[in-house]
Amino acid sequence: MIVVIAGPGGVGKDTISEALCAEDDRFVLSRSWTTRAPRAGEGPNAYTFVDRETFEGRIADKGFLEWAEYHGNLYGTPSPDPDDPRHLVLNIEIQGARQVLDHFSDDSFMILLEPPSETVLTQRLRSRGDDEQAVERRVAAAYAELSEGRTIADAVVINDDLTQAIGQVRRILEGRLSGGTPAL
Repeated sequence: MIVVIAGPGGVGKDTISEALCAEDDRFVLSRSWTTRAPRAGEGPNAYTFVDRETFEGRIADKGFLEWAEYHGNLYGTPSPDPDDPRHLVLNIEIQGARQVLDHFSDDSFMILLEPPSETVLTQRLRSRGDDEQAVERRVAAAYAELSEGRTIADAVVINDDLTQAIGQVRRILEGRLSGGTPAL
């Protein structure tokens, strides 16, 4: 199964995806590629940082499950190892989520993460080192992304409390894996 954890920047995709994979070895986190520069304080394993030419070469080689241009930078999910039996977890934006769901509809499941408020989203974006112009641009785009995300998501989690949000995601996926209705 491909687990898509999607939402706009600042909703906690990375944190929740990393926690899920750290707590449950049935899941493996895909490390996305990007052409953007690392943010201040961002670890070297946050993304595979490459130049545009390298990224476009990977596109030409059909080496991505999905890719998109977002705010002037390219982002993409590399194709997984077909021999890995674990469920692949993707933490991606809505544009990429739509591609994955369109191409892998029988094998994918999407959880949309939402912020509890615009104020909290703005604070989260500022705290991770985005400059003010980037914060304003991302907040302006966030609610259109969330509206679209609600139309394609299998489940929605509001990340107001991180521990509770991780628990909700875990319960939803347990319900999906057991063949039942996802527990919210």
